[in-house]
Amino acid sequence: MGTYNHFAGQSAERLAALSDGVFAVAMTLLVLDLHAPAMEVVHSEADLLAALWALGPRLLVYMMSFLTLGIFWVGQQTQLNFIERSNRHLSWIHLGFLFAVTLMPFSTALMAEFIAYRTALVLYWLNILGLGVLLFLSWWYLERAALVKPGLTPGIAAAVCRRIIYSQSLYAVGAALCVFSTTLSLGFIVLVQLNYAIAPRLGVLARL
Repeated sequence: MGTYNHFAGQSAERLAALSDGVFAVAMTLLVLDLHAPAMEVVHSEADLLAALWALGPRLLVYMMSFLTLGIFWVGQQTQLNFIERSNRHLSWIHLGFLFAVTLMPFSTALMAEFIAYRTALVLYWLNILGLGVLLFLSWWYLERAALVKPGLTPGIAAAVCRRIIYSQSLYAVGAALCVFSTTLSLGFIVLVQLNYAIAPRLGVLARL
């Protein structure tokens, strides 16, 4: 068993390929919660516009989750680019991360269905927290086990950790705002996601 564990899970390329597939499926499943208005309730342009307006909250949560998965896909790919080699422990950490990815369609559907309820929002945030914790654990283990490529500078290593910690802190603030209003909480989370999607062009925010 010890010999097997020594050589198991060493292919970083296979890990990246599996990750791409899981992310692709999860991001596709998100849209399945969006349904066109039923014909029997639409009898005019006004009815159709009203039905589409009612679909707005679901569309918002869908876009949030798509952004979330996109941000974490970029984060994971950044880490994988620095891997010199993998091992069994790192592979299982990333499998745990991918498990959290597969939960996103469920937490998204729950959030969309019960958008005014704090419990749904907290569970949605816990899904994001799980992604962040496992991504941080992956990077911590990479450095601890000396699996990174030669030439990784302390500045780059610190930047990866800082980005995860800052983003999770902001998400936590967003989740805490649900005490006052779930709408306020979701709005803050959207702003956090937009920051991480476009921050490379915004100077100071790019360093977060």
